[in-house]
Amino acid sequence: MLPKSSKYFFILIMLFVAPFCKAQKISRYDPDTIKTIVLDSVININSHKLNVQDFIDAVTTDTSFYKAFQSMRLYSYSAENSIYIYDKRDRVTGKIYRKMNYSRAGGKPTVQHITKSDSGQVYKKNGKYQLYTVEMFDYLFSNTYNKPLAAPSGKDGKAGGKNASYKSKLKTLIFRPGTKVSGIPFISGKTEIFSPELKQFYYYQFARGTYLDSIMVYRFKVIRKPSTAPGDVMINEMTTIFDTRTFQIMGRFIDMSFSNMFVSFNVRMNIEMNNFNGELLPVKVSYQGNWDVPLHKEERASVLITHRDYRREN
Repeated sequence: MLPKSSKYFFILIMLFVAPFCKAQKISRYDPDTIKTIVLDSVININSHKLNVQDFIDAVTTDTSFYKAFQSMRLYSYSAENSIYIYDKRDRVTGKIYRKMNYSRAGGKPTVQHITKSDSGQVYKKNGKYQLYTVEMFDYLFSNTYNKPLAAPSGKDGKAGGKNASYKSKLKTLIFRPGTKVSGIPFISGKTEIFSPELKQFYYYQFARGTYLDSIMVYRFKVIRKPSTAPGDVMINEMTTIFDTRTFQIMGRFIDMSFSNMFVSFNVRMNIEMNNFNGELLPVKVSYQGNWDVPLHKEERASVLITHRDYRREN
């Protein structure tokens, strides 16, 4: 049986939930690779005085992507969240929708709900969320606004409640991709896609393009080779886009799947950033995923989060 901590982690990977119409089917959000980038051409990175290791080092050592989420709590901004829960036939069974204005006037964080609606199978009888996916969504986004988001360590957390270690694993996966996520039987090492053991299973692709109509970027794509056997890897694709002027990471897409007797999941997530007065901040998160382990209810969800109108408050 999969250890309890690992069960929670895979539910964490699932990340989100939401509109309810019984037996209704909707098209899931498809977080395709950074849709807001227009590619110009495939590039020879050597002609740009770069090499593969430059991109790998930038991905594995970057802190600006994580810092962008930390910086949210210093700003006022508008947000819109649409989260859907599905049954095994992909019919919507639960919905959360929020349209909010966050403010830090006078240094005190406040949230004004312009629109707020929940319906379907969202909460337990004790008032807690049905899915750990939703709990983690609140942790990464709503909680981030009110207080700092602890740095991803890659280690199991013991303090901060029973879910601390699961949150730590999730942060490592999102903010430190390509590094080992410890404490996950059969899978921990499969996140180290740049290791000597796993590099053989991937292709690297490079392109140049324009992001958000004006920002010139490099796109570094790590793709699983078609010849790779099932179970050899967990990450099918990881795409990162870099500002060509600063090498700052502007966006990241991750496609993960795995299946064995202990766990089965299929997850796609896209996070995009933009600069506001020189500070990098999140503007869009889209996600969809299925997750299933023995003796636990299967979780299926999709989400679309947008942030806009950032304003620095004193």
